Amino acid sequence: MNNKKALIAMSGGVDSSVAAALMKEKGYDCMGVTMRLFHSEEQRLDPKSCCSVRDVDDAARVALLLGIPYETKDYTASFNEKVIDKFVRTYQCGGTPNPCIDCNRYLKFEKLLEYGLSRSCDVIVTGHYAKTEYDEESGRYLLKKAEDPAKDQSYVLYNLSQDQLKYCRFPLGEIDKTQARRIAAEYGFVNADKAESQDICFVPDGDYASFIEKYTQKKYPEGDFVDPEGKVLGRHKGVIHYTIGQRKGLGLPAEYPWYVTGIDVENNRVHLSHGEGLFTDSLTATDINLISVPRIEDRMRVKAKVRYRQKEQDAVVTQPDENTLKVVFDEPQRAITKGQAVVLYDGDLVVGGGTIA
Repeated sequence: MNNKKALIAMSGGVDSSVAAALMKEKGYDCMGVTMRLFHSEEQRLDPKSCCSVRDVDDAARVALLLGIPYETKDYTASFNEKVIDKFVRTYQCGGTPNPCIDCNRYLKFEKLLEYGLSRSCDVIVTGHYAKTEYDEESGRYLLKKAEDPAKDQSYVLYNLSQDQLKYCRFPLGEIDKTQARRIAAEYGFVNADKAESQDICFVPDGDYASFIEKYTQKKYPEGDFVDPEGKVLGRHKGVIHYTIGQRKGLGLPAEYPWYVTGIDVENNRVHLSHGEGLFTDSLTATDINLISVPRIEDRMRVKAKVRYRQKEQDAVVTQPDENTLKVVFDEPQRAITKGQAVVLYDGDLVVGGGTIA
């Protein structure tokens, strides 16, 4: 009998519920925890948002069915500071953030890991589709792609440190979504057919700009749209409404579509073109984390992604200093965006990544 203890992060969704079931099947002494991340009444009641009443109820019912202890933990203050405040600051600075990566980094695998260790848990478990393993030769813990390429979530986990990976378990990394739903149905879980959450959990309607204005209690001033020659084309609604590569919602009549190619916060201008300037063959990333290697020595051939759903692209990476990566692509890439993550792969191994600067 395996007497090891596992702390399961239970969101109320089917994936984390199946992760709990699989760990119990492996003989772990499991306990479930739902993280409360914010206290907005409308979000609390919105079934599309995580941390809703339904989510907590679903997680509790699954835990009861599995016969494992269950509780909720309040991490609102940390979520506001580490995720929402950074989300707002990035938009204010003309970038486009990825709050799911920050939530994984600072909440699920920092705060929850701390709590799990305080409860003498041996592993922390989530419903992410990814895999971990220990490499005896290098002495490093590795992060690998899931077996199901359509569900692989290694991109949003690239920030995991060696100390965190040591404790992480992702039991869904070996199965696909269809199998996960089948397991949930076999157990009789209430959420076996539950729809997947979409968009950013604290902005369930997808209107990021309205959320930021409400959160900051600030109205962002209108300014000029300008073309590559600096000619004024019209007025924008405020820089937080735009991201690099955006085409829709500009409100400019034109024979050919306009695209956002730059956001000049200092002068309150949004730069547009008909596509020129959208492609570039290199980027610099900071706030880096390396997993498969301690450092990039010389030049390293990799596959790179600058967006979660992007197909991997051939590139060469170098590391000029301790906290910087320089990535040069074989082919120019469209709409490389400040604030997003670049994640590097060597086959199914995650080499590491950083925030696009």
